[in-house]
Amino acid sequence: MSILAHIRSVLPCKDDAQQVARHWKGDIFAGITVGVVALPLALAFAVASGVSAEMGLITAVVAGTVAAIFGGSNYQVSGPTGAMVVIIAPVTALYGQGIVPLLALMCGFFVFLAGILGLGRAVSLLPWPVIEGFTLGIAGLLFLQQVPNLLGVAAKKGGNTVVTAFRAFFDIEGIAWMFTLMLALLTVLIIVGLGKLSPKIPGSLIAVVVATGVAVVCRVKIPSIGTIPDSLPAPHLPHATMDMVMQLLPVALAAAALCAIESLLSARVAAGMVPGGSYNPDRELVGQGMANMAAGCFGGLPATGAIARTAVNIRTGGRSRLSAVIHALFFIGVIYLASTAVSYIPLATLAGVLIVTAWNMVSRKNIMQIAYSTRSDLSVLFLTAILTIVLDIIWAVAVGILVAGILVLRRLAARSGIVRENSENPRIAAIRIDGTMFFGVADRMEHEIPKLGGVEVVILRLSRVGVLDASGVKGIGEVVDRILGSGRKVVVLGAAPEVLAMGIRMGLLRQDQVDDHYRDTREAAWERAEEILDELDAAKK
Repeated sequence: MSILAHIRSVLPCKDDAQQVARHWKGDIFAGITVGVVALPLALAFAVASGVSAEMGLITAVVAGTVAAIFGGSNYQVSGPTGAMVVIIAPVTALYGQGIVPLLALMCGFFVFLAGILGLGRAVSLLPWPVIEGFTLGIAGLLFLQQVPNLLGVAAKKGGNTVVTAFRAFFDIEGIAWMFTLMLALLTVLIIVGLGKLSPKIPGSLIAVVVATGVAVVCRVKIPSIGTIPDSLPAPHLPHATMDMVMQLLPVALAAAALCAIESLLSARVAAGMVPGGSYNPDRELVGQGMANMAAGCFGGLPATGAIARTAVNIRTGGRSRLSAVIHALFFIGVIYLASTAVSYIPLATLAGVLIVTAWNMVSRKNIMQIAYSTRSDLSVLFLTAILTIVLDIIWAVAVGILVAGILVLRRLAARSGIVRENSENPRIAAIRIDGTMFFGVADRMEHEIPKLGGVEVVILRLSRVGVLDASGVKGIGEVVDRILGSGRKVVVLGAAPEVLAMGIRMGLLRQDQVDDHYRDTREAAWERAEEILDELDAAKK
């Protein structure tokens, strides 16, 4: 695909408008429904990130609208998510909420760049156990971050999440913590109970309204959201210095990676939920990048595609981008008309919402499937999860991918083998290499050479070798050298032309060697082996 064609493929197209014209009636209802479901989540994710609830509402409006228009899915709903909380919260604790819009801007730039460079399909290459472990770890972090709010205490700034959650139990004062814990429990019970009655009921919103009403009636002094503005701010570039940018760079890369993974996974799941559904991964990254940059300019926080809200959108009839835009407009109504009511919501209630969210993030089915696969895959899952909680997401994913790759290579090497085939001529041995070509195969050949006895010519068959890259070509060279070093001649059978060309380019082979010792059919290989024996016999006379 040319550069111009690629750029066109990631821009809004005529089909977007046609989908809106075809499905607008169902999209309006779906958008309002998703807005009702998303409202408590946007508030909860903002508060859990250590920023004002207002920033969550702004992000839902701005990022939700931009991603809906420019993203690569007709069904995707974007906004603040629980996964992003685990990245934003430590940044807020260290630098304050004023730096978060800059983080959103930088995150958006990297995601946008990934889409322009055509990296949308790269996420599908991540090993499944790494993704599930990564999700499990994020869910664990999200739960631990709620412990201070469950107990009605202020979280220690800048500390490790696990340590902060543990210390919260020692910071309890008085008996107000019992009331906050009961509010959170009430919230969880309402959400779970209503969810079992019908998934169409906005359990989170009802739970927040009921729990807030209980808190207001009881007049117990507990932490709440507090006052939020009743209008949207004017767009402006976040304040930035070179030092701030360099400090945020690793975090911005982590946020960009998370945004890409979360959004593309959500878009892929959404496409599978709709008959004939599809999505453009590169356009999705471009759209999410633009959404995050726009959110940063309005004072918002990093956002991603949200799989739970996207699923609600599809189940309630959303079939075009209009439903996600309507969802964003719903938040504008909340900002201008209901900001006072929102200010009374207790933080403990939002903690209850996030606990349910963390639980729903974990796919018990997927974990059990991995558990029944191989022990190595299960180990990668739990290693990634533990590192996500103890260290950070970038280290967790990097180590998870590294370990998964090593285990794959180990399994491939275990399947590689050297097999001696039957030969009618005792002076000729036919040896077949199966599986993947590694340097280690040359060491195995060292053990086979003493078993060759009076064999003078070895036919090395490579037609069953599955993977041949630079390492594989080097491995072939080492095997041939071991055989030649034993004083025997070699005929190589079944090496692909591109492999031979690579060997010549690498300087491991010469063209005259290829012409003399490499054959592409069994008959030609045996004929050449017989010729070599005749040459050896003639030399002895």
